[in-house]
Amino acid sequence: MASITYFRAVRLDELPHGAKRAIDVEGQSILLCKWGERIYAVSNICSHAAEKLECGKMANGWIACPTHGARFDLATGRVKNPPATRPIAVFDVRIADEWIEVGLDPTAGSKTAQ
Repeated sequence: MASITYFRAVRLDELPHGAKRAIDVEGQSILLCKWGERIYAVSNICSHAAEKLECGKMANGWIACPTHGARFDLATGRVKNPPATRPIAVFDVRIADEWIEVGLDPTAGSKTAQ
């Protein structure tokens, strides 16, 4: 079983409800999103248009691609509506010492919804 390595991303108080923050972790563009009390970490790249999701609308646990409007579930990465057909990667998140940390599995890569 592979172990997940966590990387410090941003301070918890720097990501209020409704905020998004694009970060680079080990060469991967990851989007941190906070909706309500939940913090999500997903691929910042749309699986359909290869556009950055950081410019898209976020609401009620989903993020939309700014180019064609495909929506993705922030918890699972699953597609909520076309034109996308493939999920986006999701990453583990934890809070440590008031910092948001993103977990990567160095042997398996990112997790994607099945």
